Amino acid sequence: MELRDALPEDLPFLFQLYCDVRGPEVTAWGLQAGQVEIFLRMQFDAQRRSYEADFPEATHAIVVSGGRPIGRRLTARAADGLHLVDIALLASYRNQGIGTQLIRELMEQSRGAGCGLHLHVLRGNPAQRLYERLGFQQTAADAMYIQMAWKPGSGTSGSEQVG
Repeated sequence: MELRDALPEDLPFLFQLYCDVRGPEVTAWGLQAGQVEIFLRMQFDAQRRSYEADFPEATHAIVVSGGRPIGRRLTARAADGLHLVDIALLASYRNQGIGTQLIRELMEQSRGAGCGLHLHVLRGNPAQRLYERLGFQQTAADAMYIQMAWKPGSGTSGSEQVG
C-alpha cells in the first residue's frame, strides 16, 4: 500500500469511492436507480466544494494497492493540530487493517509534531469503534457528528496492534 497525491484525473475514481461508501445508504431509501446516481453526484460535488473551501491547503492522497486506487485520505493542518478530514476505502479493502495503518501514520506525524489529531465521524458510523480503539476521545457532538481527538501520551500509542 502506498499514498500518492490526488490528481484532477482521479475525480472519476473519487466519485466511484463516494458511491461505494454512501450508495448502500441512499439505495435503502427506495429511490429509483437514476435518482440514486443523481443524488450521489450532487452530494459528491457538494462535499468536494465544501472540503476545498474549508480546507484549501489540505493534503489529498489516493491510497494505492497493487497499482490500483483503493481509497483516499484527506488531512489538514490547523493551529490545534492535524485534522483527518476524510478517510475512505472501497468496500473490498475494508476490515483488513488498511484504515488502521493510515490512521496510525497520522498519529505518528502528530506525535512528531507534538500536536493532537482531530476528526469528526457521522453518528452510527462503524469507524467510530476503530477510532475509540486507537485512543480517540469524544470532544464534542451535535445531531449528526461526533468530534474526536487523540493526543500523544493520551493512551493508545498508535503502535500497539489493534485487531
